[in-house]
Amino acid sequence: MFSTYAWAFAFKPALSRRFRIRFRRNRIRASRLFDPRSGAFVQNPVIVIDGEKIASVGTATPPNAIVIDLGNATLLPGLIDCHTHLMSRDTGGVSGYQLALLTKSIAYRALEGAADARVTLLAGFTSVRDVESEGSGYADLDLRDAINRGLVEGPRMEAASRGIGMVGAYHPFGIAWDIKDFPTGVQFVSGVEEARKAAREQIGHGADLLKVYADWDAPTLSMEEIKAIVDEAHRHGLKVAAHANFPESIRNALNAGVDSIEHGHRADRGVLEMIKEKNVYWVPTIGDFYFRAQTEVQYRAQMQKAVDRTKESLAIARQLGVKIASGFDPSDVESHGLNAREIVALTVLGMPPAEAIRAATVNAADLMGWQDKVGSIEAGKYADIIAVAGDPIGDITELERVKFVMKGGAMIKNDLAKH
Repeated sequence: MFSTYAWAFAFKPALSRRFRIRFRRNRIRASRLFDPRSGAFVQNPVIVIDGEKIASVGTATPPNAIVIDLGNATLLPGLIDCHTHLMSRDTGGVSGYQLALLTKSIAYRALEGAADARVTLLAGFTSVRDVESEGSGYADLDLRDAINRGLVEGPRMEAASRGIGMVGAYHPFGIAWDIKDFPTGVQFVSGVEEARKAAREQIGHGADLLKVYADWDAPTLSMEEIKAIVDEAHRHGLKVAAHANFPESIRNALNAGVDSIEHGHRADRGVLEMIKEKNVYWVPTIGDFYFRAQTEVQYRAQMQKAVDRTKESLAIARQLGVKIASGFDPSDVESHGLNAREIVALTVLGMPPAEAIRAATVNAADLMGWQDKVGSIEAGKYADIIAVAGDPIGDITELERVKFVMKGGAMIKNDLAKH
């Protein structure tokens, strides 16, 4: 009886979305596999899965294994987004963020986060680096733990918890001065000791990394404040991501020892050379800007300006050999699950498709410190595998139409199985 049900779940997409069954000996077969490390295709691959991990990658067909035959599909490692905000569903407008802080309970936001996590996973992103909870406290750490325990479906998460910013330099804005204890988007600090204390608090609550705001409309946290946060994080083996756009704030963050620059939309050659020298990752987060510039009349000029600047910076960064990881920065209900738009945008701005895929797999895994776990289809790594119907090098938009998703040997989605 088990054998009958096992085959049914292996091949029927409708059932596979309701029940996640992991078999001891699966094999996945398809026409080709794209290896992001080498940038080459492997023809007629057979991937053998043992539990959560990949046992082998080759062309041999082992006996007594359940076969998932994906036909003419292309296999890739599960994609990774290094800049998400799963807890955020900004309703837009001048006061949208403030209204979300005021009207949504932490419990409700956690449920929203679970929904966002699920659509992100179904889109083929099996791992994410979630860079602060946007005013929902430590609920992102709870979401991470719930996913790890199988209570809800979502990608593997590295979560930054609350984020750290300068007093008055992050949401909420425009609140009457005499309203006390209005919720805030990040943990506000002023001075080195408050910065150090915030870092210790967040690490104590279980943050996987820390996020600092080195600027907003202008440089904010000082180099000394950021360094205190970095010192605490590094002492515990954690990395620090810095929201930084202006050259001055990027330099402050780099001199303080951060591990990644997020956004960097005003980065010039000088700071890009410094990013290279410090061996720090750049996460451009330009996909949302690029796509909104095509559709939103009100902010089109502003967004297009950021896109044009990033295109110039990207060319310089590639010339210098700056390490780049993909991150989409979704923050509203419409953008969650559209994470592949970042990869598409990187190619539009001049990055070859193979390099853009590498930014969302091998490079992203390295930035997260998970290079031994995810980011490529290799023996010993988690069986995080996706498939698309066509050739993602010939048409990078194939990654916006992922047809098969497996996370840790459990099939999440299969629209390709032969019947």
